[in-house]
Amino acid sequence: MTYRLGVDVGGTFTDILLINEDTGETYRGKTSSTPQDQSVGVLRGIEQVCRAAGVSLAEVEEVLHGTTVATNAILEKKGARVGLVTTRGFRQVLQIARSFVPGGLAGWIIWPKPEPLAALEDTVEVTERMAADGSVVTELDEDDVRAQLRTLKDQGVEALSISFINAYANDAHERRVEEIAAEELPGLPISRSSAVLPELREYERTLTTVANAYVQGQVSRYVNNLQSQLGSSGLDSTLSILRSDGGLVSAQVAAENPVSLLLSGPAGGVTGAVWVAEQAGFSDLLTFDMGGTSTDVALVQGLSPRVGRETTVGDLTVRATSVDVRTVGAGGGSIAHVPPLTQALRVGPQSAGAVPGPAAYGAGGAEPTVTDADVVLGYLPTQLAGGEITLDEEAARAAVQTIADATGLPSAEAAAAGIYDIVNENIFGALKLVSTQQGFDPRDFALIAFGGAGPLHANALGVLTGAWPVIIPPSPGVLCAYGDATTSHRDESVRTLIRRFSEITDAELSGMLEELASSAKRSLLESGLAEEDLTLTYAVDLRYHGQGFEIPVAVEAGSLGEGVLGTLRSAFNAEHERLFSFLLDNEHELVTARATASGPRPNLAATTLEEGGPDPSGAAREEAHRLWVGGSQVEAVVYDRDKLKAGNVIPGPAVIAEMDSTTLVLPDHAATVHPSGSLLIRPLEHTDTPEA
Repeated sequence: MTYRLGVDVGGTFTDILLINEDTGETYRGKTSSTPQDQSVGVLRGIEQVCRAAGVSLAEVEEVLHGTTVATNAILEKKGARVGLVTTRGFRQVLQIARSFVPGGLAGWIIWPKPEPLAALEDTVEVTERMAADGSVVTELDEDDVRAQLRTLKDQGVEALSISFINAYANDAHERRVEEIAAEELPGLPISRSSAVLPELREYERTLTTVANAYVQGQVSRYVNNLQSQLGSSGLDSTLSILRSDGGLVSAQVAAENPVSLLLSGPAGGVTGAVWVAEQAGFSDLLTFDMGGTSTDVALVQGLSPRVGRETTVGDLTVRATSVDVRTVGAGGGSIAHVPPLTQALRVGPQSAGAVPGPAAYGAGGAEPTVTDADVVLGYLPTQLAGGEITLDEEAARAAVQTIADATGLPSAEAAAAGIYDIVNENIFGALKLVSTQQGFDPRDFALIAFGGAGPLHANALGVLTGAWPVIIPPSPGVLCAYGDATTSHRDESVRTLIRRFSEITDAELSGMLEELASSAKRSLLESGLAEEDLTLTYAVDLRYHGQGFEIPVAVEAGSLGEGVLGTLRSAFNAEHERLFSFLLDNEHELVTARATASGPRPNLAATTLEEGGPDPSGAAREEAHRLWVGGSQVEAVVYDRDKLKAGNVIPGPAVIAEMDSTTLVLPDHAATVHPSGSLLIRPLEHTDTPEA
């Protein structure tokens, strides 16, 4: 027997999924996260799940990990003090930035401009210059470089970033400065723009390089510490880290290029959602992952998540390939409050987190949260995480009552219903960002909900979006860990080459893409994968000549060769018209080309439930249960999910409980159990329900 472990660390819980690669059997673990040292919670969860499965740690061959270490370093402003070396005359590249201010009308009046990750006093200029075609304009002054590096050393920088103008076209000067820095600043982490992001636009390239240096120390220490802890605990396994684009890389590569990990956690959820949706027979879906701190949403077409060229975390937007995930501060731990000025109920973005957590956790939290509201409404059972956490209903009610008192609502239930509705609207707003605002009708998609809190809000989000069915996967609370365990290794290679279509031939473009593919394959081959098992995909960023932005267009491997430019022209025009409803007569222009190499997808056996017919009574609990729905108490049935069988139909109102999550089925809706284990919730008129 061989086993692989998926590990996902969230703001509140650490989720572990152990998979038997021969049988497809899974074992789940969920434990509280340990923000002070994430590896503590990871190891505790691994030992817990292996003990429950009766599997020794030595039998685990792979540990696949989605991490938020880089994300948290950015959000909490706890990265390294970064020194920046740039071309003379460009010292203020991060301060000048781009003339974009977020927010609505007059937002610039109150918007606090974030401080650059490399301070101006820690930025130095050196004499050198490359032209856009890669030719040397000014030779590198090595004496100047040494003097400037010694200045940074005296100022106590903890990491170094190097970003020269046009280094994407010729990286010789950056490489030489890296060699000199290794002599002058031994042991200091170094990030070079021509390695991190070899693309045009000096601001985005510099910002991404500095961000890489900012988090590199923390990520490297965490990865090395985790590898050491895994080894000392008896786990002789390979550690791989999930990238923001949903692919895996070795721990060493992740430590060297941590800017590619900023959306590592959310990417795992989307990958897991695609796997589950495929088993249930759906290919177009909206995903929403609601945890304890935030909710991440994404759109998937044809089982392929939409991938963007930018990654945004807090105020920081870097140029790094990632699944197009949007995040909103709406989770189970989001705190409800009533600002004195407006007297209007608000929910989030502040969160109670893992410590002290919601009032219902009984760990010292007193502020009302979404979880407390769910408890008051009767949507949550009294135990979570398989009994590890017992909920305190009275504490939850007392916390929510403060909202009722502040707003004048007649009861704690009314206040809790308001909290529930508002957090659903917040999530709905995020879903619109990836659907209607991108030109997609949510009614054309299924909605898949996961995370510990997602299934409680899924049915209500289905009503808001019109996306049916609502899919609740097996083990929704640990789906991100499942995504980590069911994805493949991936790496990419990028080159900027600004050419109008009249200036490049089909053969030249095809040859360049094949060169990039060879580069992208290198790290995967070094990690032990066989070349025949690798899959190559290609994409180019195109624009009309004169435009200031590009649109990524995929290139099929079979399209390389004669006619590839014509194929790209047609694909770009179709996407431009979809996005903007018009076309231009300007000549097309290629800006950036990239090739991506992917390893084989794990061959895991799919789970098939025993057929049980439509009657779900065998899974029903005997105790009476009441929910607050539509302004009044209603009788509901509680079901144990692990007792449900394929074909069972659960009419609402109902609560379906399991180890790591709870699903709410609203009145006038029903959940059907798919043979793969997923629950498919639809309006009652579209569902065949068992007779009473």
